[in-house]
Amino acid sequence: MSHEKRENNQLVPLTPALIFRWSETIKGHREQRGRSLQSTRVLSVSSVLYKAKTAEIKMAFANVLTDAEVAAALDGCKDAGTFDHKKFFSACGLSSKTADDVKKAFAIIDQDKSGFIEEDELKLFLQNFKAGARVLTDTETSTFLKAGDTDGDGKIGADEFAAMVKA
Repeated sequence: MSHEKRENNQLVPLTPALIFRWSETIKGHREQRGRSLQSTRVLSVSSVLYKAKTAEIKMAFANVLTDAEVAAALDGCKDAGTFDHKKFFSACGLSSKTADDVKKAFAIIDQDKSGFIEEDELKLFLQNFKAGARVLTDTETSTFLKAGDTDGDGKIGADEFAAMVKA
């Protein structure tokens, strides 16, 4: 697994959310100062990490979902505003998988390993299935969070995720 070194010297997993934040930082840096050598280096590093993450994602779901199932589900929501979690879970076959497979999927989507899927992880939900997939819109993210967050804590726990997948 790819890692980033943090200020406190802890290694943390390189997640789609982290790559997204890097790209936003680079974008902002370019807008303020123009393209610099430093932003070019960071962009090159993030491109290499993106390729590594693509392989990781494919391997992560290899024992849970087939490539064809994932492709069908992503095709059904490729345009902004078209994501529906029920249709997605059905199309990728996750709703018919075992409880153990659903737990494996939850562990993959819970990028920061907090035991919850937070809003920023939901925004990048599709990228857990295919690197480069689109980011969910704010409305799609909000709707998705409301559907899964049954206890009102602003995040989706493992049991809430399982119930949402099987609903």
